[in-house]
Amino acid sequence: QVQLVESGGGVVQAGASLRLSCAASGRNFGSDTLGWFRQAPGKEREVVATIIWISGRTYYADSVKGRFTISRNYANKTVYLQLNSLKPEDTAVYFCAARMPYAREYDSWGQGAQVTVSS
Repeated sequence: QVQLVESGGGVVQAGASLRLSCAASGRNFGSDTLGWFRQAPGKEREVVATIIWISGRTYYADSVKGRFTISRNYANKTVYLQLNSLKPEDTAVYFCAARMPYAREYDSWGQGAQVTVSS
């Protein structure tokens, strides 16, 4: 398993930016997929963005395309989510997660970071 620790959440006004970090420890990533998810009050958890560790290939939910950027740093084994042009509907707890190659489910999750966007 992998231990994941998120940081960087906060309270901002609409239009502002934040950067979330997810520091990983444990197994070495190869073709693992690292993902950012979010869950707003009363809503189901949804995927925001994912990145394949070795290739850097990314995926974004339509709702965040052009505003959010996922990236990773090999040296410090950290995954980032840059959130720009934030909207009140982006308010949620953001989680990072790791999924092994060919696995159907994400097996490791962080504790979450609260992002609150006021209008």
